[in-house]
Amino acid sequence: MTEKVIKRPITNKTAPNRATAIINGECSNILNWDDVQYKWAYPKYKKMLANFWTPFEINMSQDMKQFPTLTAHEQETFLKTIGLLAMLDSIQTDYAGKVADYLTDSSISALMIILAQQEVIHNHSYSYVLSSLVSKQKQDEVFKFWRTEPILQKRNDFVTNGYKHFTEHSTVENFLKSIVFDVVLEGLFFYSGFAFFYHLARNQKMVATSTMINYINRDEQIHVDLFVKIFKEVLVQYPQYNTKELANFVEETFVKAAELEIEWARYIIGNKIPGIILQDVEDYVKFYANVRCNQLGFNRPFEGYRTNPLRWIIAYEEVDLGKSDFFEQKSRQYVKVNNVDNGFDDL
Repeated sequence: MTEKVIKRPITNKTAPNRATAIINGECSNILNWDDVQYKWAYPKYKKMLANFWTPFEINMSQDMKQFPTLTAHEQETFLKTIGLLAMLDSIQTDYAGKVADYLTDSSISALMIILAQQEVIHNHSYSYVLSSLVSKQKQDEVFKFWRTEPILQKRNDFVTNGYKHFTEHSTVENFLKSIVFDVVLEGLFFYSGFAFFYHLARNQKMVATSTMINYINRDEQIHVDLFVKIFKEVLVQYPQYNTKELANFVEETFVKAAELEIEWARYIIGNKIPGIILQDVEDYVKFYANVRCNQLGFNRPFEGYRTNPLRWIIAYEEVDLGKSDFFEQKSRQYVKVNNVDNGFDDL
């Protein structure tokens, strides 16, 4: 099965405004939200707009005071994790834009563009954090970690090679497989890093940074759900690709992804961060590998691991980040700023 995925034309005068299929269909490319093919698209659009945020809202003054007081290993883990996230969100921005080109449905393409814009904001947040905490020379070093850390290179290549395979050989099968790698990136590869930042926050350390991570985490959950919906719609359109071979690919991919994420956790967290039990983090990774496989519609690759072993983290992952409610969470000791001074005046 080698059917190609065709790029959407800029306009198609003979096609209806409502797309006939999610890929390889007909669509005028004129977006009318009252005339779209997929009923879930507009609610997803409203949700993504409601979640809009910028790093400028975050007052970093307390984090600026606390960062020098972190242990050397906490500082190293903090910076290397930021470096990892910056690289992954950079390639995610580009991948989302490329996927948009192949989506026939103009509403789903629009969602993908919003997703890409949110990834740009995520990357900006990493620059914003680093500019608050370390020198320009150190910032440059952090943004080069992906070139110099072998474990990072191996993790990153795992995803980027899957993306490249689709962009260089744009078939339906490779499109589906690239979405699996997307769910790995957005739904699994960030999660030991998120756990580290949330661990700091529950100990009232680097709370502003963890707040930005909270926002990013919330966005990534929406992104995963969007890609899962696209994946399933493609399989509805092309049921012949819903094979045992695809199921095996998905399960094997998540097993390998979990191994890479666990290897990273052992390297970056190890047993050097007081209060984080490495075995719990490893179980947490396997739990999320099971969750993501199940979301895509396939068997969970790890026997057991049906409940989140990091029970405390739920307060951070599932918190209501609505603007008014969130800023009243006194336990987070979080302060919003309305200007672009990064909180420097509060030092």
